[in-house]
Amino acid sequence: MTLLRSVPAASALAFAALVLAGFVLPDWAMFLVTMAFAKGLVALGIVGLMRGGLVSFGQGLYFCIGAYVSGLMANWTGITDIFLLSLLGVLAAGAIGTIFGPLLANYRGIFFAMLSLSLSMILYGALSKMTTLGGTDGLNVAAPTFLGYAPEGRPLGLALYLYTSAIVVLVGGLMRGLFNSQRGLIALAIRDNELRIEYLGASVRTAMAINYVIAAVLGGLGGVISGLAIGHVDPEFSFWTTSGEFVFVAILSGYLSIPAVFVGSILLEVVRSFSNLYFPNTWQLALGIFLLLVIVLLPRGLGSLTLRRRKAKEQA
Repeated sequence: MTLLRSVPAASALAFAALVLAGFVLPDWAMFLVTMAFAKGLVALGIVGLMRGGLVSFGQGLYFCIGAYVSGLMANWTGITDIFLLSLLGVLAAGAIGTIFGPLLANYRGIFFAMLSLSLSMILYGALSKMTTLGGTDGLNVAAPTFLGYAPEGRPLGLALYLYTSAIVVLVGGLMRGLFNSQRGLIALAIRDNELRIEYLGASVRTAMAINYVIAAVLGGLGGVISGLAIGHVDPEFSFWTTSGEFVFVAILSGYLSIPAVFVGSILLEVVRSFSNLYFPNTWQLALGIFLLLVIVLLPRGLGSLTLRRRKAKEQA
C-alpha cells in the first residue's frame, strides 16, 4: 500500500523534472527524448508480456497502425488535434490487438514470437504495395495541433515533448499499479508455473490475451507520437528491424522497473545517434557492443540496479 501511495507523488516529481528539462534542452535533444519516450511506450508493452514469459517480435504491427491511422486521419479528414489522433490510433491498435490476442495467447516461446512477427511483416508487405498510401515511400503527416493551439518551430517540438512526457508519466503510473495488482502478480506466477495458476482458478489464456491487448494499445500510442514527431510515416514502421529494436529496449531495461524502460530507450537512442555520427561505417558494431556489455553485466536489465540498491538499504 505504501508503494501504491508513493506512485502519484513520484509521477508528479518526474513530470515536473521533465517539464523543467524541456525548457533547457536543445532542439535535437528534445526530439531525441521524444522519440525515445514514444518507443519506450512500445517497449513497455513488451515488458508486460515478458512478465508472463512471452516476447513479441511483432510490435511493429501496432506501432505502424497507430502511425498510419493518425497520419491518414490528419491528411484525409483534416483532423490534426493530437489528443483525438492519439485516441483514434489507440482504438485502432486496440481493436486489432483484441482480434489477434486470444489467438496468440494459445502459443508460447518461439511460436508466439514468430507468429507475432509474421503479422507485422504481412502489414509491411501490404503497405509496400499500396500506392494509394504512398507505397514504400510512405506519406507525409500534417503537424499536430493541441486543442486549437498550432505551434511551429521550437514551440511545436516543445509542445510535443511535453505531451509525450505527460503520456509517459501517466502510462508509467498506471502500469506500475497494474504490475502491483493481483492481475500483474498472476502474470509473474504464470511465468514460473502455468499449471498451478490454472489449478488456482485463474485463466492463463485470458491473462495473456489481456497483456497482449495492453501491449497493442501502447504500441499504437507510441506509433502516433513517432509519426507526428517525424512528420512522415512509411512501411518501415512495421518492418522486423523496428520490432527488434523494441525488444532490445525491453531486454536492456528488464521487467523490474518501469522508469528503466524509458532510461534504456534514451540510452539506446543516444548510443545509436552518436555512433552513427562518429562511426558512420561501423555504428551497428558500436551499438552491438553496447548491448552485449549491458546484457553480460546486467543480465536482468537496468531495472536490476534499483533492486540491488533496495536490498543494500535493507541489509544496512
